[in-house]
Amino acid sequence: MSMQGVQGEERTDLSKEESRAIRRRSLRLLYSLVRPIRGRLTLGFGAITVAQALQVAGPTLIAIGIDQALPAAMKNDWSLLWIVAGAYLLSALVAAVSQSFFIRYAARTNQNVLFDLRQRIFRHTQRLSIDFHETYTSGRVISRQTNDLDSIKELLDSGGNEMIAGLLSMLFTGIALLAQSQTAFGILLISFIPLAILTRWFQVNTKLEYRKTRVASARLIVHFVETMTGIRAVKAFRKEKSNQQKYDGLVEDYRYVNARVIQLFGIFDPGLRMIGNITVAAILLVGGLQVIDGNLGLGVLTASILYARRFFDPMESIAMFYNAYQSASSALEKISGVLEEDPSVPEPANPVALDNPRGHLAFNDVEFHYANGKTVLPPFNLDIPAGQTIAMVGTTGAGKSTLAKLVSRFYDPTHGAVTLDGIDLRSIANDNLRQAVVMVTQEAYLFSGSVAQNIALGKPGATDDEIVAAARAVGAHEFIMSLPDGYNTDVNKRGGRVSAGQRQLISFARAFIADPAVLILDEATSSLDIPSERLVQIGLQTLLAGRTAIIIAHRLSTVSIADRVLVLEHGQIIEDDSPAKLIAGTGKFSKMHKAYRDSLV
Repeated sequence: MSMQGVQGEERTDLSKEESRAIRRRSLRLLYSLVRPIRGRLTLGFGAITVAQALQVAGPTLIAIGIDQALPAAMKNDWSLLWIVAGAYLLSALVAAVSQSFFIRYAARTNQNVLFDLRQRIFRHTQRLSIDFHETYTSGRVISRQTNDLDSIKELLDSGGNEMIAGLLSMLFTGIALLAQSQTAFGILLISFIPLAILTRWFQVNTKLEYRKTRVASARLIVHFVETMTGIRAVKAFRKEKSNQQKYDGLVEDYRYVNARVIQLFGIFDPGLRMIGNITVAAILLVGGLQVIDGNLGLGVLTASILYARRFFDPMESIAMFYNAYQSASSALEKISGVLEEDPSVPEPANPVALDNPRGHLAFNDVEFHYANGKTVLPPFNLDIPAGQTIAMVGTTGAGKSTLAKLVSRFYDPTHGAVTLDGIDLRSIANDNLRQAVVMVTQEAYLFSGSVAQNIALGKPGATDDEIVAAARAVGAHEFIMSLPDGYNTDVNKRGGRVSAGQRQLISFARAFIADPAVLILDEATSSLDIPSERLVQIGLQTLLAGRTAIIIAHRLSTVSIADRVLVLEHGQIIEDDSPAKLIAGTGKFSKMHKAYRDSLV
């Protein structure tokens, strides 16, 4: 599935073919959720069938009581009246027990479905490639896990149960009415004409409006998440007012589409009640004339009226189910769009073992284009011997980070191959590759938890001694011990309790304990001040020793520790030599270095 397919979920102007494709996709997801619990659903359906059948038996028993048992009782034959009363109570008791079992059993089944779906979304979104997460905003991903799942939960918890019970009630009521009075059943059939017209009108309009409500809701969540995530930038650039104006507009859009849905129900519900009341009145009038003529018993007329009223009672619940169904259906469309998105960097079908990697990297006729067709790397060749530290410098957009992402296999080349020790990265299992290649980024992301837990991410199951040794190796031990609880200090969300330089040292310790063959530093020191950078530089030298390293940096102070410098321009290497030789020359790196030294004066 393409990203265009996923993005289509936010549109309301879909063609018929696109709508059918999305519907088929949703049905595939629904079937995959239902298939493992078919036995449980069958048992639950059996319980609710028994409950509704016994409930429908009530008016028939009343008819027998009025037309047969009461006249017999007036002649001192009470046996039939006792039998009818007992049967009525027994059927009510068994129906209540069956319905109670169905509700509790259905609740457990529904929770299992939601648990399965929630796990699938989380597991799959983690498995998807970087380009998906760069295109699909975090707000939309959060909306899938929260708003959309809540809609499906609402449908399963209440709407689904009421829908099944309501349909069965209508079916058994219609059969019982036909058995009691063919005339009353004929009147009921005539009422289906306006009922079908009203229901179809309601169905067509609510389908469109509910899609609009889901889109409006998702846009609200996306804007809120993006505002709160970037709150520092919002305050720094005084965007509060413009953000509020945009949010107010989105809230107004959401209010408007919800008001449209309410208006539809404002027509449907009264129309439904009117059709039901007219039908009951017609049965009362025609049946009353038959009673006067002696062609119909009073008990049968009473039962027919009760059945007619009971037939329309579930219609309102079914309408409310349709309300929840439209919301859940739209949510299911969005979720299925994410779940059917394939990773652009797939796991190899037959992975090649990577034993004791040395770290020899090679780019062989590599080209890379983004999905929009923009060329980032034209045909490119590069050989990096094992154990060599290279630095990549160049202007923004020169292709440095793209090269790093290709080595980490966040992306695959459009043409050519990137190899590690002669093995195409596409042939190496992801787990194996992640052990061999580690990237440390500018952000130095720390997860909620202790310092020790964050360092141990590089080697799950690492001992306390290994964690401390890694921290000592990169120069982080001293500052960690100065924290309130040392290695057990909670860093808070995203590492808010430690400074930028300290976060970077923790990320270096994490990389050190992983002991990769290839280490990539993507702008790892660009956000640090000079004292923090000097602190990090000490850790860097220990971290890089004995392994292949790729350093991407704007600060030329970091480049000085490299064995070799590559100057990139428009995806091509224009200079390639040791730092000392390039500085002594007259090329671009020499000019960059001179400008850097002048800036320090």
